[in-house]
Amino acid sequence: MLNEIKHKSWPSASPKTLHYRLGEQPLHEYLLQNGKDEYDKTAYVFYGNNITWGQLSDDTRRMASFLQSQGVKKGDPIGLFMQNCPQYLISHYAVQMLGAVVVPLNPMYKQSELEYLMNEVKLKAVIVGQELYDLIQEVQSKVSSLSFVVTTNYADYLADEVTIPLPEELKMEKRAIDNTCDFIEIMKTNDPISETAHIDLWNDISLMVFTSGTTGRPKAAMLTYGNALFKTAATSSGYQLKSTDKTLAVAPLCHIAGMVMGVNLPVYSRSSCVLLTRFEPEAMITAIEKYTLNKMYSIAPMNAAILQIPGIEKRNLTSLKLNFATSFGIPVDEKLAKAWRELTNGCLLFEASFGLSETHTCDTFMPIDKIKHGTCGIVTYDTDIRIVDSETGRDLSIGEQGEIVLKNPGVFKGYLNRPADTAETLKDGWLYTGDVGMLDEDGYLYFIGRIKEMIKSSGFSVFPEDVEALMKEHEAILQVAAIGIPDETRGESVKAFIVLKPDYVGKVSEEEIINWAKEHIAAYKYPREIEFRESLPATSSGKVLRRLLVEE
Repeated sequence: MLNEIKHKSWPSASPKTLHYRLGEQPLHEYLLQNGKDEYDKTAYVFYGNNITWGQLSDDTRRMASFLQSQGVKKGDPIGLFMQNCPQYLISHYAVQMLGAVVVPLNPMYKQSELEYLMNEVKLKAVIVGQELYDLIQEVQSKVSSLSFVVTTNYADYLADEVTIPLPEELKMEKRAIDNTCDFIEIMKTNDPISETAHIDLWNDISLMVFTSGTTGRPKAAMLTYGNALFKTAATSSGYQLKSTDKTLAVAPLCHIAGMVMGVNLPVYSRSSCVLLTRFEPEAMITAIEKYTLNKMYSIAPMNAAILQIPGIEKRNLTSLKLNFATSFGIPVDEKLAKAWRELTNGCLLFEASFGLSETHTCDTFMPIDKIKHGTCGIVTYDTDIRIVDSETGRDLSIGEQGEIVLKNPGVFKGYLNRPADTAETLKDGWLYTGDVGMLDEDGYLYFIGRIKEMIKSSGFSVFPEDVEALMKEHEAILQVAAIGIPDETRGESVKAFIVLKPDYVGKVSEEEIINWAKEHIAAYKYPREIEFRESLPATSSGKVLRRLLVEE
């Protein structure tokens, strides 16, 4: 049945067979070729600074040369702890030119999270924005594998003329930081490397992103150079990206979706891209107007925020033609799409895809000429999908809800040093997502929810075990259980049920715990609500039964 409907709704303008523009080679080789073929063409615009493909290629090779001089070799994990900036792009591809492994670190991480994650992959080095360096300094002595640190001021990549309103992080004065290497000085003092490492495209690991799969504290999902190439080429082909397109990168580059849209797609398609450190409505509006952007990726709350700006109907956003988006907190539904279409005089707004970190995301895409709101579109190139009964493993029929199971060339190699977790998720090449969905008669995928207890907050995956481990670092907490509760803005927020140590009962308040969590846990996952309990529901073996708390 599935094979019969698989390509039933395929868009007429997208080829049904995937073709790699420059053949099967790593994306950093695409970047180098862009530098040769389009040396003077603008690759990225950073608040008015036009960075050409030639400059991006040369600076990336300079950073690769420096990393090589510091002993970085194939397989070494290198952390990127920055906001969106040209330095992020350069570092990403420089690391991969050496066959080393990019490890994105969310700028929202706090000290305890960083210490755990850096030790989990045994980071050799980290490239960090100067405003985040103090966090690295706090954990550096506790990460024995860390060999050196590179710091950067984002403003080093600004031009004299600023064309888009600057966020605060681009107004910071540069400061000298002892015992670190400065990014811009590296650019001045290193010659570009002449050769890149030999890469086994489908087996060498290029990227490790932190995810908990379906359960547990964060694990490092190992993705190959081929995974990245496949998903980038498939997305580019499905959404018909061209070298003449002008796009926007505003979603976090450290997040797998932001990485595909902002790091990979411009390089693969040779399209020009305006890069913003983060979402600010006026900056985004100005970028669209001034640079007549025609395609972009957004998160639904961004669109909703722009629609609410007084006088927005007087701004000119009519260059936009295509806006693939993700429903985080706010659904990308017909109502939002209609309002956006009216504001922009015709821009199509629709759900971008269904995907996971373990598959380099974008396992589906929306047919541009057959948009169906409320769905995640149809499966992308070379992708097989099944809906199965999670208890029996039985394949289900069209219209039946069950676990989404899929297979394609984007599926990861497994979790670093976690063979049991890998075996639970990856079976005979099929990825068991832990997500509930169904397929309709036209081949569109509907995402229903999650089998496990993962919390989806502001688009980020939050896992109870991770929040609980971080909360237990508070001296007053004896036991804690975290669950997700509905939140109109974030989709879900975290609520923590806490049993206090006897000496602290009556001496610490819920508000004090929340304030502590706010200081020690990333903003998207610290508990917004606290409830003190004398005990937590548990099995006879002592395992907390979160489902009972959810049912309450």
